[in-house]
Amino acid sequence: MSAHLICRAAIGSLIAWSDGTPRPPERHRKKLSQWQTNNSRGRLIRKQGERAVGTISLPASFTLHEADYGSGGVIAVRVLRTFSPDSRLRFTALARPAIGAVRVLDRPGEDAEVVHLAKNRADAEEWLTQHRYPNAVLDQITADEIAADHVEGRAA
Repeated sequence: MSAHLICRAAIGSLIAWSDGTPRPPERHRKKLSQWQTNNSRGRLIRKQGERAVGTISLPASFTLHEADYGSGGVIAVRVLRTFSPDSRLRFTALARPAIGAVRVLDRPGEDAEVVHLAKNRADAEEWLTQHRYPNAVLDQITADEIAADHVEGRAA
């Protein structure tokens, strides 16, 4: 699947990407590390359309949350990967958020980013009491959204 189709996937979907090369053996650590850069998976947390900043035109992009690193419940590093729809990598939508799940967005508007995907509204509200996002927006996944994806050919 091309990156153009991922730009139409539902926010919160689990996406895998690959360059098509076979995985090197574990003993080749440097080659394996490079391979993992081009072959991984993450959750779609943001989509941005083409935009202009002054006289500069920025292309459309989508951002995937790949991993969090830390200890003791404290996240020290959050790994995000941003791709252009013109990327040569192959993308696959592995799963979309379940009906009834709630996306916690960091702010209202089109530039909002998913900061948490909860099983239901109660879990999302509980998560918000522990993590401070003053402008957070809760967005519930509905059956209508999933049905629209099937009608428009965006099934995972």
